[in-house]
Amino acid sequence: MTIKVTALILAGGQSSRMGEDKALVQWQNQPLLQIVCDVATSCCSTAYILTPWPDRYRAIAPSSCHFLPESQPHQGPLVALTQGISQLPPCDWVWLLACDLPRLDRKIIQNWLNLLPNIPNSTLAVVPYHDGYFEPLCGFYRGAIAPFLQEFQQTGGRSFQKFLQTIPTHQLTLNNQEVLTLWNCNTPADVSPNGARAGIKPTPESDRMTKDK
Repeated sequence: MTIKVTALILAGGQSSRMGEDKALVQWQNQPLLQIVCDVATSCCSTAYILTPWPDRYRAIAPSSCHFLPESQPHQGPLVALTQGISQLPPCDWVWLLACDLPRLDRKIIQNWLNLLPNIPNSTLAVVPYHDGYFEPLCGFYRGAIAPFLQEFQQTGGRSFQKFLQTIPTHQLTLNNQEVLTLWNCNTPADVSPNGARAGIKPTPESDRMTKDK
């Protein structure tokens, strides 16, 4: 079965702990956003960057990546996903990505993509799960998830972790190599030589943003 998967990369965060725009921070002489875009475009036929600052990133984004305007920045990734999906062309699945994942492994991602055609139609999300937390910023969401997102947010919901507990979600249990591919950069120490070598485990979403994002 052929399915259409569209990558949606989020580049609208405040980067408060990094102290500068994370998307432009260098990892092995490449901006983080560029690294994530390269993996996204190699795994999906179409990729989009959701951001309030498209001009800031045009020089580093591959020409095959398209920009979508983020009209409500700094509202958290759940709101960002809702904004992005509302602007995307129809697709079967949306692969949501943070812009700070320098160790994404194409082979691992392709293995996850290969699972999607066999996921039951009733399942709305396929998300990595580790140490009691979902890792939603490298997760897969059905294009039909939009009404569920809107309903959750209309009641004041903003927590991605809580949202995923309210819908049929398939958990991707991670081995050690898969854990490493989800390691993300939060602080200047993470992109220092020592920090780059030390990344063994992804930071759970509860610490990645705030306790209730």
